[in-house]
Amino acid sequence: MKKSLLLFACLLLINLSVSAQSSDEENIASQVERLRVALLDAKEEDLTKLTSPALSYGHSNGLMEDKKAFLLALTSGESNFTKIDLSEQTVSVSGDVAMVRHKLKGETHNKGKEPAPISLGVLLIWQKVKGDWLLLGRQAFRLP
Repeated sequence: MKKSLLLFACLLLINLSVSAQSSDEENIASQVERLRVALLDAKEEDLTKLTSPALSYGHSNGLMEDKKAFLLALTSGESNFTKIDLSEQTVSVSGDVAMVRHKLKGETHNKGKEPAPISLGVLLIWQKVKGDWLLLGRQAFRLP
């Protein structure tokens, strides 16, 4: 009887752990979609809510931005996404940190430049802070 009870308790804990991770993965996927929309809309309030004060945002050309520079580039139109489609997304959660990888295809029309197609691989790092998942880091690279 004790062995059965112990086995049941272990299975219950494993199930709760998997369920919590699955819930976090769903929440992160939701945050990624909110970020996609916020990048297109370029609304400072939405972008601010989704990002950590310690944000490190890396572009495919090697440019690195902190949160202030990231927000300024988008809200000023210096950096302008006109279309973003995400595919092949994976989410991996480890405690209060999550990694998201996906492919991003879209279009940009940055200030002073012609519209251009983009095809990127992207790594996003999210951190859970006071119950909310915030974007802590992003690095993009060009796909062949």
